[in-house]
Amino acid sequence: MAEDEEAPTAPAKKAKKTAMPEAPPQATEAKKLPTAHEVRAAKKAQLVAWATDLGLDAEGKVDDLRKRLLDHLEKEAKPPEAPKKAEPEAAPKRPKPAKAEKAAKKPTEKEAKKEEEEAEEEYEPKQKPKLDAATKKLLNLRAAKSAARPAFRRQEWFRYSKFHEEWRKPQGGQSKLRRHFGYRWNLPSIGYRGPREVRGLHPSGFQEVLIHNPRQLEGLDPAKQAVRIAGAVGARKRTLIEKACEEKGLRVLNRMVGE
Repeated sequence: MAEDEEAPTAPAKKAKKTAMPEAPPQATEAKKLPTAHEVRAAKKAQLVAWATDLGLDAEGKVDDLRKRLLDHLEKEAKPPEAPKKAEPEAAPKRPKPAKAEKAAKKPTEKEAKKEEEEAEEEYEPKQKPKLDAATKKLLNLRAAKSAARPAFRRQEWFRYSKFHEEWRKPQGGQSKLRRHFGYRWNLPSIGYRGPREVRGLHPSGFQEVLIHNPRQLEGLDPAKQAVRIAGAVGARKRTLIEKACEEKGLRVLNRMVGE
């Protein structure tokens, strides 16, 4: 009886239906930009297709299309400009120390030397002679001839160590220099001399007077003559001569240099 009848089966549990969210529409894939190399190597048909996809003007010649595409690629490659940051305000400057504090510091040795040099008298230009226009012209001519004058050296000065460069007149009977052969250098001659009127004058135009003692300074003209102290004069007498020259307004060509 009960065996023949089938036992009622338990109702199956209904599966819970979870609401699945709808898949979002697939985003359109970003268009792949061609590279600059591909743009330069592509033909017109490909360039027109790229220009159409990018929304550019597809008309014109090949060079125009390439230029448009390259300009567009450059614009796309540039990163967006970052906003400029506000510059921080400059810190207030500290006040400089008062002058009284600087004055309180002791001056260094260098500063003391500078102050002594500034305290010294200003440089006075050297005294010059009073010359007329003709004498100045002759002095300039003498300087030009001296600059153009060659160096006269002794014959075969380069061959023997006992010979120096000081000039000696060639005496040899077979000397090519004495006989003025063309391939030898010139000998000293009268044409190399300076003008007679300014011969023996100092380059400045003064007439030099050799002095041994202060007594010889009497009668000298400061406008034309200058003093040259002899080498044998000692330091004591040289100081006396220089002081006497300063009193009379005479120029000393070889003044003693102070230490």
